[in-house]
Amino acid sequence: MHTIMHNFETPQPDLNGKNILVTGGTGSFGKAFSHAVLKKYKPNKLIIYSRDELKQYEMAQEFSQYDTNILRFFIGDIRDLDRLEMAMRDVDIVIHAAALKHVPAAEYNPFECIHTNVIGAENLVKAAIRCGVDKVVALSTDKAASPLNLYGASKLASDKIFVAANHLSAGMTKFSVVRYGNVFGSRGSVIPFFQKLIDEGADHLPITDPRMTRFWITLEQGINFVISSMAMMKGRELFIPKIPSMKVVDIATAMAPNLEQRVIGIRPGEKLHEIMITEDDARNTVMLTDRFIIKPTIMFDSEVECYENEIPVAEDFSYSSDNNTEWLSVEDFASLLD
Repeated sequence: MHTIMHNFETPQPDLNGKNILVTGGTGSFGKAFSHAVLKKYKPNKLIIYSRDELKQYEMAQEFSQYDTNILRFFIGDIRDLDRLEMAMRDVDIVIHAAALKHVPAAEYNPFECIHTNVIGAENLVKAAIRCGVDKVVALSTDKAASPLNLYGASKLASDKIFVAANHLSAGMTKFSVVRYGNVFGSRGSVIPFFQKLIDEGADHLPITDPRMTRFWITLEQGINFVISSMAMMKGRELFIPKIPSMKVVDIATAMAPNLEQRVIGIRPGEKLHEIMITEDDARNTVMLTDRFIIKPTIMFDSEVECYENEIPVAEDFSYSSDNNTEWLSVEDFASLLD
């Protein structure tokens, strides 16, 4: 087992002069993405679309060093098609990061999960096509592959909607999906949960199952991966990064080596191991140096998209957090936390 940390910095799109809209723009990803774009490029407008005015106000203070004529804050919900259309006027690129993603909350509130993650995706597709958006990149999750919980199932439905949207738009608007694993430090991940317990002086850390593994990616890697996938997207494909796995017990050991670990059992809707490419998807999957690409299974024309230096994966290939060839050690993880 070893660790290769790809940076996903190439290829780079030209975002100068573009109008970019980010749904869920006040979240962990949205803010980090906005920082990265404003540092690297000179877009014409960067529109933050979200429903919480307080988070928008706080983000505006945090981003006060940037040109206020570029950064725009637009209050709206992706459940509201009319509002989405209004926000997307003259927009070139949409990054779709809005979602309800807390697994237990989705199990308890299924209607809300479906309205945001599935119907919200449908609304976004309709608005993007009607407004003539050039590119849409939708963020997905490892939980969408062979889903066990409603959150994963809703994101799988969302992924299918975005892939199929390319045929609805007749190629005028290109839609692609980016799927990756847990993000270091993002809200809802195990890391801030463990850190809170440590800061409060807990005498142990709860472990759902000592065998549990997860994919991990840093926020910077996630941003780079989305931007580079945007540059190479042809529409209809799913991009999956090559990222390392780690055992949850090793995360606890890295964060609090002297604390006891107590097994509490798996939560509803939780898997032992996450998967990003199933064996059934392997037939349509190719591998590049730093990522996998799942090509569409349904082709409405004879065009077969190819990518430079692509290699088809084996027919029995699957990409799971327990069969990964790249792993984070306790030492690797500790260095990422510093």
